[in-house]
Amino acid sequence: MVRTQVGIVGGGPAGLLLSHLLHLHGIESVVVEIRSRAYTEQRIRAGVLEHGTVDLLVDVGLGDRLKREGLVHEGIELRFEGRGHRIDLAELTGGKTITVYGQQEVQKDLNTARGAAGGQVLYEVADVRVEGVDSDAPVIRFRQGDEQVALDCDLIAGCDGFHGICRPSVPATALTTYDREYPFGWLGILARVSPASEELIYSAHERGFALLSMRSPELSRLYVQCEPDAQVDDWSDERVWEELHARLSGEGLVLEEGPVVEKVVTAMRSFVAEPLRHGRLFLAGDAAHIVPPAGAKGLNLAVADVRVLSEAVEAWYRGRTDLLDAYSQTCLRRVWRVQHFSWWMTSMLHRFAGDDPFERRLQLAQLAYVTSSRAAATTLAENYVGLAMGAAA
Repeated sequence: MVRTQVGIVGGGPAGLLLSHLLHLHGIESVVVEIRSRAYTEQRIRAGVLEHGTVDLLVDVGLGDRLKREGLVHEGIELRFEGRGHRIDLAELTGGKTITVYGQQEVQKDLNTARGAAGGQVLYEVADVRVEGVDSDAPVIRFRQGDEQVALDCDLIAGCDGFHGICRPSVPATALTTYDREYPFGWLGILARVSPASEELIYSAHERGFALLSMRSPELSRLYVQCEPDAQVDDWSDERVWEELHARLSGEGLVLEEGPVVEKVVTAMRSFVAEPLRHGRLFLAGDAAHIVPPAGAKGLNLAVADVRVLSEAVEAWYRGRTDLLDAYSQTCLRRVWRVQHFSWWMTSMLHRFAGDDPFERRLQLAQLAYVTSSRAAATTLAENYVGLAMGAAA
């Protein structure tokens, strides 16, 4: 039997960052991941980092490339009825900003850091399961090549995403879930063309939502609202650009076309599992909660979870149990605040199937209020740049 202090299931950003933070506290961990390292570093996922997320990554030695290559944004634009309305994030929040830096880049930085520190990250394992989480000797079992491995742990962190094995390992009677599926999805494309705007543009159009984002000065990341069961093959490049031109059109924007190098359809949902702890198993990130992407919160929420968890684990090893006992309650206060913000952004910007003119006018009235009221704009800005890492609500 192999032994470590904290066993971590899931080698995405949440699991690797937790391992890195524990290492800085002098706590050993082993990360197990069913995918290959190359797969985790190539997935094009979230790309907006909150102010506090950036500060944390820099503070723990993961900021060198982020500071060189990340695109710092001081505002975003809400576009409706053919006009753009800028929300000045920095001015409304006392200088806080967001940074565009792809999740796959965070993943690469974390892999590099764990490798440099001699961290144990086991990729391409199989048949992962957790046992004994109700005892003081939990175990992660998995197959590595032809070898069956039992990893004896003090604690287990489930950072294995929405479809992972950790949350289903909790008895159904011990878990309450809250779930909402939205009647639309996002078709995301990556295009080899310079972004048409230096800041993100959220467009609420009568044909559906669209988002102009970016990954670098040469790569544009763009999204259009689509049916939740849409197939990529149904969206030719010509159709994609036609919808983007229509939905992002208006004053002050010239949308250039370029080669499409990736297309993916993402269904949208809100999901929370409570509590985030069962015995010595602790859920973090997408294993515990999902938010619709309109608020740009998924990765940031996972970072907040593992920061709280790492500090609580460090205190537990020093004999202080209250922070670990409060882990679920502490994180859930932030989770539900972020769920509300993400739901609000989603509801304000998207067209719902079968919506009537009355509902559309309500959306436009909300957008007009947010873009004309300093108080409303400040609420959006404060939530968008992110709550302080120590703040729960």
